Amino acid sequence: MPEESTLGFEQAFSALRQFTRSRSAASRAIEHCELCSAGLHHDHPHLVELANRQILCACDACALLFDGLEKSKYKRVSRSSQYLPNFEMTDGQWEALMIPINMAFLFRSSLENRIIALYPSPAGAVESLLPLDAWDEIAANNPVLHQLKPDIEALLVNRVGHAHGLREAEYYIAPIDECYKLVGLIRANWKGLSGGAEVWTEVGRFFAELRTKSEVDRGGVNA
Repeated sequence: MPEESTLGFEQAFSALRQFTRSRSAASRAIEHCELCSAGLHHDHPHLVELANRQILCACDACALLFDGLEKSKYKRVSRSSQYLPNFEMTDGQWEALMIPINMAFLFRSSLENRIIALYPSPAGAVESLLPLDAWDEIAANNPVLHQLKPDIEALLVNRVGHAHGLREAEYYIAPIDECYKLVGLIRANWKGLSGGAEVWTEVGRFFAELRTKSEVDRGGVNA
């Protein structure tokens, strides 16, 4: 075989091999339903496994099976979120919750029949002991909390800017997967002792996007 033909064959074979590898990598990158293994589009539903609070990716068909079920291993996570500009919480009430940082999410566990408070850290979500009296006082002042769907919705609190006198505190009723997304974001971007500028930029972007896609609940005042 002439040398030029051999070179051309090797180049073509190399290009084909690279194409095959890129296709294989792309195939591996496609997310799949964790119940039936079907391929998923980017904006797919999630389920929460109640026993271990694990978030699972699901196809529409599998998610529909657990939509609204009360007694089940899984629950379909809510897709809607609400921004609460008129939420009432004093600094004293927040301190009474005994959460060591100024960011947390709180939800009702149907299995444990109690409110659970989690806060993000470089190591993941950390549970904080929650004084029941402190939560009851906050819930009494904010009737929207009585509408929280157990296991799949949480009160998401961001008081970081407020603690430094930079901006008002933010409160949301958020899908539980969004809360764990925030935890993962902080864990992935945290550097050093204080987190670094990058992690706080990402946190700011997260809350800006969440506010954009949230409905506004003004506690009886028209939005």
